[in-house]
Amino acid sequence: MPAEVVELRSEAEFKEAFPVIRELHGELDERSYLDLLAEMAPAGYRLFAIREPSGSIVAAAGVQVLTNLYYERHLYLYDLVVTQEARSEGHGGTLMDHVEDIASGEGCVYVALACGREREGALRFYERRGFERPGYSMRKAL
Repeated sequence: MPAEVVELRSEAEFKEAFPVIRELHGELDERSYLDLLAEMAPAGYRLFAIREPSGSIVAAAGVQVLTNLYYERHLYLYDLVVTQEARSEGHGGTLMDHVEDIASGEGCVYVALACGREREGALRFYERRGFERPGYSMRKAL
C-alpha cells in the first residue's frame, strides 16, 4: 500500500503532525501550535499530510482558500514540509499536486505562498512547478 494524502482534522491528528511541522517552524512548541490551529481551522485553514503505510506522517501542507484584490480567489499555501529523512522521495510534489487540485476544485485563480529567501532549495522546487516571484512578502513586528 503506497503512502497516501490525508486531511488531518482532530487534535490527535494535529499532534501526530507536530514533529513534521516543527521541522519548518522550529521555534514553535506543541501547545502554541495547537492553540494556533484551534483559531486557524474555524477560519478555513486545512492541514494535509502524507501518511506512510506504517502510519507515520512524513510530510504536511497547510492551506486556506482566500479572496483578495491582488490574487482574487486563491489557495494560500502557508506550510509545506517533508521530514529530513523522507526528502527527495516525491512527497512534496504529491502534496503540491493535491493542493493544486483542491484549488482548482474551489475555483481558485492562483496558488500563492511566501518562502524565505534563504531557502534556496524550496524556491527552486516551487519554480520548477511553475511558481513565479512577482514581488516581495514583507512583515513588521509589532
